[in-house]
Amino acid sequence: MKAKNYDEESARLKALKDYDVLDTPSEQAYDDITALAAFICDVPIALISLVDADRQWFKSKVGLAVSETTRDVSFCAHAILKQEVMVIPDTLLDQRFLDNPLVTCAPNIRFYAGVPLLTPSGYPLGTLCVIGHQPKVLSDAQCSTLAALARQVVSQLELRRVSAQLANALEQIEVMANLIPICAYCKDIRDDQGDWSTIEEFMAKHTEVEFTHSVCDRCMQEHFPAAAKLWSAKNNFLT
Repeated sequence: MKAKNYDEESARLKALKDYDVLDTPSEQAYDDITALAAFICDVPIALISLVDADRQWFKSKVGLAVSETTRDVSFCAHAILKQEVMVIPDTLLDQRFLDNPLVTCAPNIRFYAGVPLLTPSGYPLGTLCVIGHQPKVLSDAQCSTLAALARQVVSQLELRRVSAQLANALEQIEVMANLIPICAYCKDIRDDQGDWSTIEEFMAKHTEVEFTHSVCDRCMQEHFPAAAKLWSAKNNFLT
């Protein structure tokens, strides 16, 4: 049975995209977590599965060769609809999964447990899951430990996201530090290709800064003396 979409699916997918982790190479920090999950739960397969729009992609995997499957057969697509661990002790006794091709064919899933990877804003990106070829029941301690490991996955993802933001900020600061070629008359800025642009255009291209325009008191007095006089009189009246 195909899982229904998450209630806030667009926002969830945007959150997943913001981490910029899909289709990245394997990393030891994540592989250590899946290895621990498989060992603690005594199963042959453990995955960090990220649920994209039409697929589930595995950031880390133990005991499985493929790197992704379609979302319509994904166990994890069901698991992200919950806030807590989803345990399927025997897939052949669950109407949602007994005819799933991942059950009837390789990898022949008979047991599944998945903990949603919840962002600080509460969006489930995917799961940390464990899989077995025989029916199984996890102890409370195993479930608690699996949940703790899932939180560590999210911590790693957050570290990745924040590090990327800091790197981008430092790059912007470096660009700002090189704002030397500025026209003495019109104040346009020359970039490293020799092209001139307004400061607004330059900032919009190289940073996330946006401009709003106003008129300072000095320029108001110089260019709009009548309006400045009326504004001053109004302020004096109000005070």
